[in-house]
Amino acid sequence: MAAVNWRTINIDALDPDSPANFDLTSLAPAVAPVSTADVQSLAGHIRQLLRGGDSEGALRGALENPPYGADERGKDVHLATIIEILQSIRQSEMSPILSRIYQSDGGTEALDVLMKYVYKGMGHSSSATATKQITPQATGFSQVHGRGGSEGGGQAMSVLLSWHEKLVEIAGPGCIVRTMSDRRVV
Repeated sequence: MAAVNWRTINIDALDPDSPANFDLTSLAPAVAPVSTADVQSLAGHIRQLLRGGDSEGALRGALENPPYGADERGKDVHLATIIEILQSIRQSEMSPILSRIYQSDGGTEALDVLMKYVYKGMGHSSSATATKQITPQATGFSQVHGRGGSEGGGQAMSVLLSWHEKLVEIAGPGCIVRTMSDRRVV
């Protein structure tokens, strides 16, 4: 017994209530796998609704069927579809649409999904801005600009910020907390 170095024993391995012995997979909910073709099919159906003038129906359809189990390409297709819907809705229509969705069955979850997509869209817009060319100036400051001078990322960010404001106004700050704590990733 005298030869045992007590400082090297991993006591967490001996304690059954230790976090080291906790199965972390039980924290993440199981999601069904979704193929990219299924996501593209859904995107086509949603775009038909959008072209038909039913922007609220298109938004509901996109939010009720988030492809949690899709690969990154499928998730990006769905993100592009949702951003297209959000950009097509006028600012004066945002609050009434969000209020109707919030008051319907499953409305809180739908707005939480929308908040996830708003944050993901912001992340994509900011990464697109980060890949723009940076030109050093004689003043010592740098000028950031994209190729061809297009500012499409700024417009998308402005739309997403407007939606974020309206979402917090309708669903409250709990929407942000639920979005950040949900382990399902869009």
